[in-house]
Amino acid sequence: MKKLLFACCSALWMLTSCSGPKEVYGDPATTAKGAVPAEQLLSRLEGKDSLVVKVEGKVTEVCQTKGCWMDMDLGNGQSMTVRFKDYGFFVPMNGAGRTVVVDGVAKIKTEDVAWLRHKAEDAGAPAEEIAKITEPRKSVTFLAKGVVFEP
Repeated sequence: MKKLLFACCSALWMLTSCSGPKEVYGDPATTAKGAVPAEQLLSRLEGKDSLVVKVEGKVTEVCQTKGCWMDMDLGNGQSMTVRFKDYGFFVPMNGAGRTVVVDGVAKIKTEDVAWLRHKAEDAGAPAEEIAKITEPRKSVTFLAKGVVFEP
């Protein structure tokens, strides 16, 4: 009986540890439960100023200065800039390509030229490309209280 119990516990441990640990940044209570796919975010935002939501999607870019923002693919040729509540945490700078869940508030807003240039500089864009940014841009933004990187 002890051998059977040990074998079952060992198998369970192996199954749960193979996927690796999830990385949580910001609010430690953040989980992936209840997240909507990034592709559905725009339709859920329709007609609203903002939306408290959890969103799951792929990271396309991360601030290379210190991980203070990231972009997520919305699946329609657009991306969403994710910033972190109270500038209270950062994410890994090598997070591009990984699946994440962000928990917080999504908004559609106009990003000013100064922010767009700052973001391009953080991303390592050349000066010529930064100089071409001359107009504000309407886009989806997200203020995250927590981020979960999937293993």
